[in-house]
Amino acid sequence: MAGAAAGSVFGQAAAPVGRPRCKLVLAITVDQFRYDYLTRFRSEYTGGIARLLTQGAVFTNAFYEHTPTVTAVGHATILSGASPALSGIVGNDWWDRELNREVTSVFDPKAKTLGAPERAAASPHRLLVSSIGDEIKMSGKGESRTIGISVKDRGAILPAGRMGDAAYWFDNESGKFVSSTWYQKALPEWVESFNGRKPGEKFLGAEWKAGAVLLKKMPAKADTMFYSNMEASPFGNDLLEEFTEAAIENEKLGQHAGVDVLAVSFSCNDYVGHAEGPDSPHAHDMCVRTDAMLAKLFAFLDRKIGMRNVLVTFTADHGVAPVPEVNTARKMPGARLKDREIGAAIEEALSARYGAGKWLVQAKSPYVPYLNYELLSARRIPAGEARQVAAEAVRNLAGIARVYTKDQMIAGIAITDFVARRVHNGYYAGRGPDLVVVTEPYAMYAARGTTHGAPYHYDAQVPVILMGPGVKAGRYHRAAAVNDIAPTLATLLDVAMPSGNMGRTLDECLAY
Repeated sequence: MAGAAAGSVFGQAAAPVGRPRCKLVLAITVDQFRYDYLTRFRSEYTGGIARLLTQGAVFTNAFYEHTPTVTAVGHATILSGASPALSGIVGNDWWDRELNREVTSVFDPKAKTLGAPERAAASPHRLLVSSIGDEIKMSGKGESRTIGISVKDRGAILPAGRMGDAAYWFDNESGKFVSSTWYQKALPEWVESFNGRKPGEKFLGAEWKAGAVLLKKMPAKADTMFYSNMEASPFGNDLLEEFTEAAIENEKLGQHAGVDVLAVSFSCNDYVGHAEGPDSPHAHDMCVRTDAMLAKLFAFLDRKIGMRNVLVTFTADHGVAPVPEVNTARKMPGARLKDREIGAAIEEALSARYGAGKWLVQAKSPYVPYLNYELLSARRIPAGEARQVAAEAVRNLAGIARVYTKDQMIAGIAITDFVARRVHNGYYAGRGPDLVVVTEPYAMYAARGTTHGAPYHYDAQVPVILMGPGVKAGRYHRAAAVNDIAPTLATLLDVAMPSGNMGRTLDECLAY
């Protein structure tokens, strides 16, 4: 065939002779790592982040194209390319109308938790699309392993896809890494051995300092309080990195005939960010320590399989808003909204129109409202009409920018700007709420600290960096989305696009 590369019918051959072959995809996610952390602290990066910035393809204008910008949704997007409209992962949790209860994004009543059988079970069964790891396995290009690791269950499970060989997350009650019977019948011996050494206990009484400033002192007793504090400190990331090295060693990642996938999500930055905010010395020091931690991981991989054979992606699952009080002090907007106001407004409006009743079925997140369909049916009230009444009541509240009803979402809203586009991409009718509520910029439902979830750029702009075989280093300023990571990997690895991919191939950074 004219113009075809040697050895490939489609011109997408394996790497030319003399060029490294990808043996391992290392997908790094740092929970709540804003894009501007790359630039604000650049002079202090000398390790792994510095390596990514100098040897990788850095996309300076990359965003999530969905809302809510929360952990489960971000992690479901990264290696599938699918936003909630196709992935079905509409939040960290939502109301399941079939089960008549709130469920998490990874809750699975048919599975059991390995290592902590009394904990709620988890699996990727709610994910409706394939991931890059799934597509590698289905390509039949040799034996491959896909493993997800995180402090959070959703951070480990969702990037690994439905066909993942294992996902491991940290249980802060037992201080152990656990998994699910979705993947295997028992924890591997190496995981049992790792847990048996109680490696987290090395941080008992440890002090987290930024220079001479004490940021946190760890409890001296190994209990749930200690492990929860560890998760909200750099020590939790250090433990996760140690476990990741053990997984690479014992699972022989990068040593199989096919391409292995290791998705690692460092969650501790998120816990710190929620409590202290993005302008705190805590968030600053976490970034600098993340740089050093990644240098350690890269050095380990260099020794084991050679970083020249590792295709790295680096991103975050979302950003974060400034602490409202910090923002108002610098003459920027900032507001704390009461999380019960939306639910109360809906209950009052529907009761005034239709009589007293419990009109909402979800109590945990009343700002993500699900109407009581049984009550509506019993009183012969059209659901669409009730949603209109509820929406009008919420629109009148302070701090609310827009309210969309389920009916509008199903019919298709007008994509007039990036906010509407992200709302549209973030809605899946079978699981989404009856109203999608968008707050004003910098307004939030958080009694203290800060949070994320909005469509605005402070929550949506995150790093997107690729580094390794087939990638041209440089800074790329064309608009990009986190959805673009999965199709770019598929192109580099010459496998099918994940089934729900909504992104484009970042071909401007491809070397061959």
